[in-house]
This record gives sequence, structure tokens and C-alpha cells, in this order.
Amino acid sequence: MQKKSQSLPASIIATLRQRKSRPGSAAPRAGERPAGTLVASYNVHKCVGVDGKFDPSRIATVIREIAPDIIALQEADKRFGARHGLLDLARLKDETGLVPVPIESANAAAHGWHGNVVLFRQGLVRDVHQVSLPGLEPRGALVVDIDLESGAEIRIVAAHLGLLRRSRSQQARMLIDIMKARDERATLLVGDLNEWRLGDRSALKEFGPAFGALPMPVPSFPSGLPLLALDRIIANRPEIVSDVMVHDTPLARIASDHLPIKAFVDPDAVGLAIARPLLPEAAPSLAPNAAGSARPGDRPLPIPVPPEGESRERRNGDLVRKAGARLRRAVKRTLRRTDSPHR
Repeated sequence: MQKKSQSLPASIIATLRQRKSRPGSAAPRAGERPAGTLVASYNVHKCVGVDGKFDPSRIATVIREIAPDIIALQEADKRFGARHGLLDLARLKDETGLVPVPIESANAAAHGWHGNVVLFRQGLVRDVHQVSLPGLEPRGALVVDIDLESGAEIRIVAAHLGLLRRSRSQQARMLIDIMKARDERATLLVGDLNEWRLGDRSALKEFGPAFGALPMPVPSFPSGLPLLALDRIIANRPEIVSDVMVHDTPLARIASDHLPIKAFVDPDAVGLAIARPLLPEAAPSLAPNAAGSARPGDRPLPIPVPPEGESRERRNGDLVRKAGARLRRAVKRTLRRTDSPHR
């Protein structure tokens, strides 16, 4: 019989006890970066820091600190209305060399799909699939096939799952169904999965058939004192990816309520390298542009049904806010318990 999941306060207390035994997570010093492709995930919290200030420049600076080759951002657009993008992507490209994966959207002002943005440094985007996820909240995912400059191909599933457990389970099952319907390749599931549980009640168990045993979780939320592993980088071939680390710097602890996480992918790992050359003719749906990324070609990208309207979002808003408030209250209660003197 499998062990039951810990309660949220018990999980937080266990995390606090393990903090001293965890290896350091500071950014490596110059010249110490391991070899490989650095993949990162960062919930930028609509560019609002823990101090309540809206400051996109801090987010850009944290991304520059990470220096990723591929990064998935969550909450990079406004949540309601026109969903305007919140970052200066042109400036980010000048400072980091990162360009966004192209998407098709009725709103040209949005950076990504339901706030999800995938940026990459070098390579060729072969395909993009934009997914509207089920549930009470407007959630989405991007499924991106990228041919890296090294001559390796990889699939990135960048997702932001909901606050409600039932919705997370539905969303996870939908992502697995999409993966089954596509050709098999090395895949990374990257993003804010909003799930701290690891047992039978965890929505992450839905990923078991495709990803196997999940790697050790790394707490990334809240950024000031990371207690919960809400953000994940999970590979369907564990041998291609290093241990996941948090990018824990003074600025990262202020710029958003989540810390970024990162891991290195070995492009030479068995099953990842590809023998065919990177020829534009091999990808009729996406042709390379002058920047080395890609743009939609003659065949339109597979765009799902438009997301639910704002009226539906507002009707469900109270339920979602209550779920988030319960999580914040549990963290605060547990912190008070751990700070109190022992009797």
C-alpha cells in the first residue's frame, strides 16, 4: 500500500528541516558553468515583486543572471482583458540573445499563450502547438519542438497548471494525451505545476506513464523562504538532464514570488542526438527567419478553440482566489509554528 501524502503544514515543516542538508543553489561563478544546454523555468508573477512593485526590468535582470539557452516563463502577460505582454522583449533580446518562440494569437500585444512564453537563444523551431487546458481558470501550455544548434532535437512542454487539484489532474491528462498523439522524442515538461504533493492525491501522478519516477523536488515558492516545489523540470529520459537547481540570488528573492529553477540538458546523451542535418525543407510548417528562429509558414499552426470568455473567468475568480488564499494561510501558519519556542 502506498504511503499517503503529507498534509500541507507537515510538508512545509519537513522542507524546513531539510534546508540545511540541501546543497547550495547560488549561481555558479564565472567559468564554472557546466557543459550542456541550460533550460530554466520562471513564474514572473506578472512582474510584480514580493515588495508589491511592478518592475519588469528586475525580471529581465534575473533572466540575464540565469543566462539560459531555453527558458519558459509563466504569467508574462496580463491575466484579463487584452492580455498585454509585460516584458520588453526587444530589450531582452539585445541583453540576452533570447527570442520568443513564435505563436499565432488574435492579440498581437500578448507575449505568449495564456501567459506562457518560451524563449531560446539558438536553434530552429520545428513546430509549435498551443494548448488551452481544461479547468475553471484560463490556463494553457506550449508544446515546442526545437532543433538545437548542437544538432539535437528536443521537445519542450511549457505549462502553467491551475490552483485547483481536480483541474490540475485534468490538465495533466490532456498534456499526456497530446504527447501520445505526437512522435516520440526527448521531452522536458517545464513550468509552474502548482502541485506540492507527491503521493496518491498528487496531480503529478498523471505524468507517471510518460515520465516515470519524478526527480527530487526543489522548493521554489515562496521566493523569500522557499518551502514548496511548485515549479518543475521533468524529463521523459532522466539521463539527459542534470539535477534541478533553484536560481537563488538576492534579486530573485524580490523580483517575483517564485524563484527560477534550472537544469542542464546533455545534447550528446543517448537517444537525443539526431543524424539528419538542420534543413529548412524538413520543416514545411515553419521556415527559419534571419534571426535563426522561425515563423509560421504556409500551413497554419494547430491553434485550439479560443479560451473561455472573460465573463466565465470572473464567475470562477472567487473559487480560484480562495484556493490561493488557503495556500498562503497554510504557509504563514506553519512559519509561525516553526518560529515559536519549543516547550
